[in-house]
Amino acid sequence: MSGALINQEILAWAIDRAGITLEAIAKKAAVKTERLESWLHGDEKPTFRQAQTLSSILHIPFGYFFLKEPPEEALSIPDLRTINGDPALRLDTNFRALLSDVFFKHAWYRDLMIQHGVSEQKYVGKFTLADSSELIASDIRLQLFGGSDLPSVTNWEKYLQSLIGLAEEAGIWVMRSSIVGNNTSRPLSVEQFRGFAISDPIVPLIFINGRDAKAAQIFTLAHELAHIWLGESGISNPALGQKDFGSHKKLEKKCNEIAAEFLVPKSDLISNWRENDTLEINIDRLSKRYLVSRIVVARRAYDLGLLNEEAFKSFYAMERIRWEELKQDSTGGSFHNTLPIRFGRKFTDAVINQTMSGSLLLKHAGTLLNTRPDTLVNFSRKQAS
Repeated sequence: MSGALINQEILAWAIDRAGITLEAIAKKAAVKTERLESWLHGDEKPTFRQAQTLSSILHIPFGYFFLKEPPEEALSIPDLRTINGDPALRLDTNFRALLSDVFFKHAWYRDLMIQHGVSEQKYVGKFTLADSSELIASDIRLQLFGGSDLPSVTNWEKYLQSLIGLAEEAGIWVMRSSIVGNNTSRPLSVEQFRGFAISDPIVPLIFINGRDAKAAQIFTLAHELAHIWLGESGISNPALGQKDFGSHKKLEKKCNEIAAEFLVPKSDLISNWRENDTLEINIDRLSKRYLVSRIVVARRAYDLGLLNEEAFKSFYAMERIRWEELKQDSTGGSFHNTLPIRFGRKFTDAVINQTMSGSLLLKHAGTLLNTRPDTLVNFSRKQAS
């Protein structure tokens, strides 16, 4: 049987792009790893059926295998991720599929909002990098809280849910998921990204990687809010434990400063830091005051010179163990509960309402919510009950 004359350089590019090991690909393709390596080296050619299987596994169009060189894949928003100032890992196929899906949803929802007469959100791009972080953080708090305090909550998840709820009331669409669409076999990687923002004046959007630890998710939300207020879209990976949060980019540093000030105001922390108390006592007390994790408080104290670098690194190393133990998929649970979290409550409600009113075909609604039409009908009935 003649083999498919694929370009082995395209195969190598597709494997690198997918971020999957050769062993995993070979297993899915039902061939030995040695056979896959022979295709990579050009010693052998896969059959057309095998090449089609590879295109499915690697999430590329079958025709790509016959190109002379890899296609340019421009991102819809700037990639602002760095690790200690260096470029981060190549964004994998799961992230690219996610981003494409989010932009598809965003286009539909934006058109719907315009039809309903929604005007531009004045806070999008209200400030520039030249404005003080304290001023911007204060304006975000005013927009979300309206001058009142956040309702009392008992844990990070409820605090995060409260912040998301307030953001959505302000007109910001917040999505939080650990997978692509509703496909549990396509997990999102924290090593790839922690969040991104689309600073659209009609429908500003924030996506949070739900696979991350709660403390990181809260900081990511605050970081992406800063992006919205600066009118700058981008993909981010702020790292609480690294100097300069792992990034030397001016925009990302500014968003980190705003996020830190939003969560733990400088003047308030300084006035409430007790020199005579131990580090543990200070952090425990203040984490309850600001409703954030111990790591966030320690990080803020370090940034403000209340904690030296050695003490912070030591605390972070110990706390990281506890932090990882508490990390779990925040979007787990029943489909009925997770759907509004993954896609945003207002967006989910809008799709359901448009469908039930007859303005949107059921199959199109299923595409927007990445689910089967019959499942969507059952979801709608449960919502109504």
